[in-house]
Amino acid sequence: MAVGINSSYINRDTKKKVRPRPVTLGLCLFYSPYGMVFLVAVQKINMPWWERIIGGNTLLNWFVAIGIIVVSWALIRIGRVVLLKRFKTYSARTRTTLDDFIVHICEGALVPALYLGSLYAGITYLTLSPKVNKVLHVVVLVVITFIIIKTITSALNYLINNALGNDAEDLEKKKQARGILLIVNIVLWIIGLVFLINNLGYNITSVVTGLGIGGVAIALASQAILGDLFNHFVIFFDKPFEVGDFIIVDDKMGSIEYIGVKSTRIRTLSGEQLICSNTNLVNARIHNYKRMDTRRVVFTFNLVYNTPPEKVAKVPGLVKEIIQVQETTRFDRAHFSAFGQFSLAFEVVYYVLSADYNLYMDRQQAIYLAILHAFKRENISFALPTQTLLFNNGPFTANPEVKTS
Repeated sequence: MAVGINSSYINRDTKKKVRPRPVTLGLCLFYSPYGMVFLVAVQKINMPWWERIIGGNTLLNWFVAIGIIVVSWALIRIGRVVLLKRFKTYSARTRTTLDDFIVHICEGALVPALYLGSLYAGITYLTLSPKVNKVLHVVVLVVITFIIIKTITSALNYLINNALGNDAEDLEKKKQARGILLIVNIVLWIIGLVFLINNLGYNITSVVTGLGIGGVAIALASQAILGDLFNHFVIFFDKPFEVGDFIIVDDKMGSIEYIGVKSTRIRTLSGEQLICSNTNLVNARIHNYKRMDTRRVVFTFNLVYNTPPEKVAKVPGLVKEIIQVQETTRFDRAHFSAFGQFSLAFEVVYYVLSADYNLYMDRQQAIYLAILHAFKRENISFALPTQTLLFNNGPFTANPEVKTS
């Protein structure tokens, strides 16, 4: 029977109405709903303030978590201002670019990673619900994946740009490398996305299978384009020619203007632009005159048969003196090489110490003019294609008629 505070009950032995004692009243009050509320209120009043529960965690836990975050961020801030700033000042005075790259990585990846790590350490100190833990896990994975891929791509960009250099010709190479870096970055981000999906607990087997089948289908549908793309890699790394080189491909010649992912543009001597696919250029035989340090020149001339032997022996020495006088040339040899059908043949070899075609033509012209003057002075005649015919009027003619044509 429920007993209230002001109620009384009848004793079964004495059959008299009896008021409850204070102890009985206290027990009744304790076991009633009001008593439970009262007891909880008394406990809250008597417990220390730092043990009070807010959001499933005590105030002490909240203060510790916030303290971890604030102290960590303050230390990172001090390290960034003091150490990183000094190292950045030092790297600005050095010639190498490695320290500049380290500063860039620290500012772009290391410092954000430290901020994220300290924030994660402070939050995980608290007791969180499963949903909050799952969301926090996803956010951390996304940020870590982004930082790792960003660091890898930055390192690749630095290595490639540092390997190419900073000269004027290297700037053209860097422009060509942009397409390669773009493709590499796309591949890395796809790999990072697949890694992230896998770590989030999803089954990526079907995704990888679909990518494989799709890749095969795309490769079969665009063999020519992919061939030009891979041959662009061949041109970039093997360097059979570069921008500015003068080349001859089959019966076409000109200077390289641009090397693209699919095609290469050549400015021909007549002025028009010739566009060739990278596959055709890689498979063709290319004469690259830009790589030529010296130009070997061979020319011949012929003298008449009635030239005196003394003058024939004197001709190689005359030609040698003429060539040695010319600048940026190196004499190799000059010989009386053969008896021709109608002349005495001479062969001369010399080198022009430059790949400039105009300079080669200037030296060739100067040598030819000097040979003309020297032979005229020595009364040496060049041979022309001639034939000598003997006309005999009869079997007993003593002096046959001679005609030369």
